[in-house]
Amino acid sequence: MRSFFLTLFLLAALVVLALGGGGLWWVHQPLKLPAPSVDLSVEPGTTPRGIAQAVADTGVDVQPQLLYLWFRLSGQDRQMRAGSYELERGVTPKLLLNILVRGEEATRSLVLVEGWNIRQVRAALAKADQLKPESVGMTDEALMAKLGKPGVHPEGRFFPDTYTYSKGSTDIVLLQRAMRAMDKKLEAAWAARAADLPVKTADEALILASIVEKETGKANDRAEIAAVFANRLRIGMPLQTDPTVIYGMGTAFDGNLRKKDLQTDTPWNTYTRGGLPPTPISMPGKAALLAAVQPAQSKSLYFVSRGDGTSQFSSSLDDHNRAVNRYQRGDGGNSSNSGNSDATKPKATQ
Repeated sequence: MRSFFLTLFLLAALVVLALGGGGLWWVHQPLKLPAPSVDLSVEPGTTPRGIAQAVADTGVDVQPQLLYLWFRLSGQDRQMRAGSYELERGVTPKLLLNILVRGEEATRSLVLVEGWNIRQVRAALAKADQLKPESVGMTDEALMAKLGKPGVHPEGRFFPDTYTYSKGSTDIVLLQRAMRAMDKKLEAAWAARAADLPVKTADEALILASIVEKETGKANDRAEIAAVFANRLRIGMPLQTDPTVIYGMGTAFDGNLRKKDLQTDTPWNTYTRGGLPPTPISMPGKAALLAAVQPAQSKSLYFVSRGDGTSQFSSSLDDHNRAVNRYQRGDGGNSSNSGNSDATKPKATQ
């Protein structure tokens, strides 16, 4: 009898070991997916059993009861997190559990580029992979109201950066992040402003920074370009910068800025109107924000492109005319196809 029970015990032990070994083998085996990758959505409050069923419902070839048993035996079944996940071929039950416990949601990224305007931002959002286009169909006014800033123009209000987001997130959420980032960057820049800055508010600094962003070809010139505009503001000299004219033309701009365009009045035409335009014209980056509030100590009132991305700066019209003749002879200053200001032309108004 004792021998019988010993044999029975040994058989049971072998069965347990076999099951344990089989289970250990199974948790390290890749699950069969119906496609190279599948999306798994785990809603808040979903039980471990419900998560196992959700995995099976995606088309993964697995018994949900077996997967649930693995979750329970692991001791981590209550640590799994809600979220949007992307399961790829090669994922094992063990790796799946790790993904769920760590909350390694599927993410995408979107780059908002320095110098973009709001039309470009919204176009990029509409094309972003796996980003819900909640703002589609909204006017700019409705969008800003949705973001909690009714009556504020959207231009320049979003910080250019690379933003990661979970699959299924909305463009409104991403814009809220970008808006908060710009608010913080602008607040920090304004706090560090020079004492003799010729702009009165942080919003005016944002407008100036947006112009500096569009006019800068080389980073080393940025503070000097900001100084040209600051100096012009101090003496009441028109900014006469092409990017503002282009912005005011909107979608009518065909890539070639003509003399008649410089003479056609819009709220953003800094040839026909003095001072800063009413709104930013682009999204300035951190460097442009700092340049706008900390311009170089310079007497320059003009600059002209040297043709290599850098600029030649001048403090007098005569010097500027000589620079224009040297670097842009034959241009005549009557047209431009990018952001060159009248500070780059042989003729200026004071």
